[in-house]
Amino acid sequence: MSSNGGIIRKFAWAISGLAAVIREEQNMRIHLLAAGAALGMGWILELERGEWGLLFIAIVLVLMAEVINTAIERTVDLMAPQYHPLAEKAKNMAAGAVLLSAVSAVILGVIIFGPHIIKI
Repeated sequence: MSSNGGIIRKFAWAISGLAAVIREEQNMRIHLLAAGAALGMGWILELERGEWGLLFIAIVLVLMAEVINTAIERTVDLMAPQYHPLAEKAKNMAAGAVLLSAVSAVILGVIIFGPHIIKI
């Protein structure tokens, strides 16, 4: 097996996983919509290079948290199909990670966009 074929196949699996999260998870679509709005707002407000970098990092962290949360939820559902309090805790903790990333992204958005909006 060539290393390129393996790498290409691994990228295809990763893209398939991302597509599944987007297709199956309403929260991911909401995060993507918010990301699009933030990017559009950044373009309108003509963000500086460093601001774009921070915005990009914030968006990617929220999206990553949602992907990881979904993977944890699917794994817990597979391992514990019936209700179990530890399964509930694991899922809630993963959701908490998404909440932390989203709240921090909103705070960073206020820090980045605030001065630009005040100028208007």
